[in-house]
Amino acid sequence: MRICVVGEGMLELSRAERDWRLGYGGDTLNTAIHLARCGHAVAFLTALGSDPFSQQLKAQWAAEGLDTTLVLDHPTRSAGLYAITTDDAGERSFTYWRDSSAARDMFALAAAEAAVHACEAVDVFVFSLISLAILDHDGRRCLLDLAARVRAHGGKVAFDGNYRPRLWPSHAEARHWRDAAIALADIGLPTLDDEVLLDANATAASVTAHWQALGCGETVVKLGPKGCLLPDGRVIAPPHVLVPRDTSGAGDAFNAGLLDAWLRGAPIAEAALAGHRLAGWVVTRAGAIPARSADAPYT
Repeated sequence: MRICVVGEGMLELSRAERDWRLGYGGDTLNTAIHLARCGHAVAFLTALGSDPFSQQLKAQWAAEGLDTTLVLDHPTRSAGLYAITTDDAGERSFTYWRDSSAARDMFALAAAEAAVHACEAVDVFVFSLISLAILDHDGRRCLLDLAARVRAHGGKVAFDGNYRPRLWPSHAEARHWRDAAIALADIGLPTLDDEVLLDANATAASVTAHWQALGCGETVVKLGPKGCLLPDGRVIAPPHVLVPRDTSGAGDAFNAGLLDAWLRGAPIAEAALAGHRLAGWVVTRAGAIPARSADAPYT
């Protein structure tokens, strides 16, 4: 089974005691790497620059098992950068330098047409609201058209409603593109906190109803430490109560764990537990993509 994941991969600064550690991350990139570690054939569609940092990122992603043939080269832009700070409870906040990120221009590059054609026949296509947010109007249309083509070829589409207000000029515009993406999704992975930012009256049940009314086949609403709400109304709690060290990338890891199990034919409740286990491993370590360890719950 071949998976294509679309989005932005960035340089990541995270604390290592008194110093800063340079790594990498990005919501859909995190999910892609976890899926590759689970043994799936995963290509990441994005753009990087020709600078040394960009080339280092590409090499590191390939070392993780990602197919980087769809990582396009931008002639003038470079990779974005973000820094993670965490509070005493492990909750993270981000500072970004991404305005000139190459990924924002990926669909305008000459090589984009061939990359889109290569993606059309994949088995699974994964993107997020952040993937849409970083693009201009034409780029967003290209991304949604690609998702529609994947479905037309018999592939499945997974969409994460990751909402970052600073990336959008208004709630209304974010809702418009979110809803357009939901209508193309076979499996939806919204986070309740994000949905409340877009609609103050949202509840887990109303989010499920909204996503399913727009055509999403299955919707799993992420509820943070409380677990997740399944399409049938069951709440699946994490198997263990953990003390987080860094919650960066928790939702992305949940997505990957759930999708891995779902693609292997597991019932949705079992898939949700797999998502919780992988997210739990991530939040007890620093950074959005911790180094793989012997106790990592990869299949």
